[in-house]
Amino acid sequence: MLRILFYSLIVKPLVLVMLGLNVRGRNHLPTSGPAIIVANHNSHLDALALMSLFSNRVLIRVYPVAAADYFLRNRWLKWFALNVVGIIPIERGPLDSKRTEKGADVLAPVIAALDRGSILILFPEGTRGEPEAMGKLKNGIARVLSERPDVPVVPVFFYGLGKCLPKGEFILVPFFVDVFIGEPLYWEGSRRAFMDKLMEKMQALQSRATNIASSI
Repeated sequence: MLRILFYSLIVKPLVLVMLGLNVRGRNHLPTSGPAIIVANHNSHLDALALMSLFSNRVLIRVYPVAAADYFLRNRWLKWFALNVVGIIPIERGPLDSKRTEKGADVLAPVIAALDRGSILILFPEGTRGEPEAMGKLKNGIARVLSERPDVPVVPVFFYGLGKCLPKGEFILVPFFVDVFIGEPLYWEGSRRAFMDKLMEKMQALQSRATNIASSI
């Protein structure tokens, strides 16, 4: 109930009034899980903006995946991140290696969430980059799909969101944001082939966004 109230009364009004998302391809968003959404990562608002696209009925199944050390350093922030935002915490560096130094499977929380029928939000670049730019994608998502090959992956590209609240900034600047949502991708048996296909789809969405922006 806290999550629904937070997103309904705070996040969605903020996104609609301050940002005004123009969404293309909304019909590609999953309405049930398990499923994964991947997006470019340019802003502190990326996850919240994505969450705002879902109805409350679906929202209760949507969870952003984030580095544990970023959200769990303070007990109040930890409580808020886990119980209100709905963060699924994982150890930093899971997109580069399968296990931590202690031997724990860093992808276990992601796999468990998918097995519960969740819709997960992942940012395969691993860290926030420059506005409207695509960084190199890390292959953690391919590791996940190699274990759960039936899970669809929906690519999303934000254009303009990186200018609203970019890395290193803490003041929200109103800016019109375009959201491009692509058709779901599926595992075909090869990690390299999947990552190449995902990067190709993300770059195609980026090109659409750039072309539209340059024509205005």
